[in-house]
Amino acid sequence: MLSGFKDFISKGNVIDLAVGVIIGGAFSTVVNALVESVLMPLISMLIG
Repeated sequence: MLSGFKDFISKGNVIDLAVGVIIGGAFSTVVNALVESVLMPLISMLIG
């Protein structure tokens, strides 16, 4: 089991995974800001 973990770390997959997590978190923040500042006011204006 440890040899498989060493192979996983040595291939650089850990760095790719970390970059993916960081980009995912930033994307989530951008989407939440867009929904709160653009979409929700438009919907509330239409519905009243």
